[in-house]
Amino acid sequence: MTPARLPADVHAPFLEPGEVLSTERLREQEKRFLEMLDELMEKAREYNVTIRVIGSLAFRLRCPDQKYMEYDNGRYLTDIDFIALSKDIAGVQDMFQELGWDENMTVLRLFGDKGGSSIHPELPVHSDIFIDKLRFCHEIDFRGRLGIDPVTISLIDLLLEKLQIVEINRKDLIDMMVLLRQYGVAGVKNTNEAINGGRLAEICRKDWGWWKTATVNLKKTRDFAREYLPREDASIVREGGGLERTSPSWKDLRWKMRSLIGERLRWYREVEEVERD
Repeated sequence: MTPARLPADVHAPFLEPGEVLSTERLREQEKRFLEMLDELMEKAREYNVTIRVIGSLAFRLRCPDQKYMEYDNGRYLTDIDFIALSKDIAGVQDMFQELGWDENMTVLRLFGDKGGSSIHPELPVHSDIFIDKLRFCHEIDFRGRLGIDPVTISLIDLLLEKLQIVEINRKDLIDMMVLLRQYGVAGVKNTNEAINGGRLAEICRKDWGWWKTATVNLKKTRDFAREYLPREDASIVREGGGLERTSPSWKDLRWKMRSLIGERLRWYREVEEVERD
């Protein structure tokens, strides 16, 4: 595979415009991001606030054996985003200010569900802080869930973060493939060793729209793995991403009625001006 290049008009942290995105350079960039993350997490502990990493950096942290696929595809890092609890948001904003990050007021005006968006004082790095929930195509509620893992959101929540995207792209499929290749799926709760299939089923049995988007995206991930990975590795992803895990074990009347309407009525939120990492 020919290494990708960073576009000449893109300014990414710790990389030069136009340079080859080799595995070595992407590892170096990741190391610098992790140093920045360590500083932020240490400051969060000082302020006694709970924040957890989401997005591409979280997938790197949780999938050490499989992240070579991110390197192979020239996936570079751009930001460090977090979920925080509403009770902690003032402290989170204060900790960023103490570290010299500038608050992006434009983002605060555009997105009411964000607790803030901060820009690094020297580097082209920004950090969006979401409060309690992610609200994009579908909603993911993190209240009561940020204690499962000490640094990132839980494994199933990482999967949900990607599964909720209606217009899913190659980068998102790679993230899901990496996660499903690294971990198995089990019907267990609050574990950092396996993906909690029970949480996915519970969400899907309550919301036909969520079920629709999740099943479509799991199938896309399985098909992508079949094309991208050797047969044995692809079979692991296909088993982990089995559609049967999202099939509700029972369907209430509201779910059944919504399923009859199907795609004739939009089943997801339209997200404007959203940039996914």
